[in-house]
Amino acid sequence: MKHVAMIALMLGLGVASVHAEERPVRMKFSGSMVPTSIVQQPNTITDEELLAGDGALGSFTFRKLRTDAVAPQASSACPGLNIPVLAAAGVLRFQDGSLLTVGLKETGAICIVPPVGHLTETYQITGGTGRFRGATGSLTLNATLSVVFFSASGQPLLLTSTGTLEGTVDAAAIRDEQ
Repeated sequence: MKHVAMIALMLGLGVASVHAEERPVRMKFSGSMVPTSIVQQPNTITDEELLAGDGALGSFTFRKLRTDAVAPQASSACPGLNIPVLAAAGVLRFQDGSLLTVGLKETGAICIVPPVGHLTETYQITGGTGRFRGATGSLTLNATLSVVFFSASGQPLLLTSTGTLEGTVDAAAIRDEQ
């Protein structure tokens, strides 16, 4: 009887560890970014990004809003202008219709060294639908931004964005609906 209880306990722990396993993911993307009229908080600018890509989880689009500080802040990690990213959230939509939602986990930054900017953001996965229902994990976005069109006053109005999303997604949340 003790052996049966011990085997049941070991099997239960083994299954629990499989469910807690995180799967590493890497996805490449490209797209565009424009400023919006949305005021998420005072003294900020909110941008909308429309991205598309492919990677470990399949083909996807990524629509997100990002709120940046207006004033640069000093940073030893940035040799140019350092613009803090104060808030961000987005929705990744995969080819099968499944959604993965994310929110900014910690303050990010855009490091502008003309003629490009380098954007870094770390996202916490906040949920999903379809094969990502109940998903957890985190993804780090690294992108290169280039201005395509300026306003008459010299403000960027349209930018390109190319880069990667890398991190982990709870493997138990990735359903076999692919």
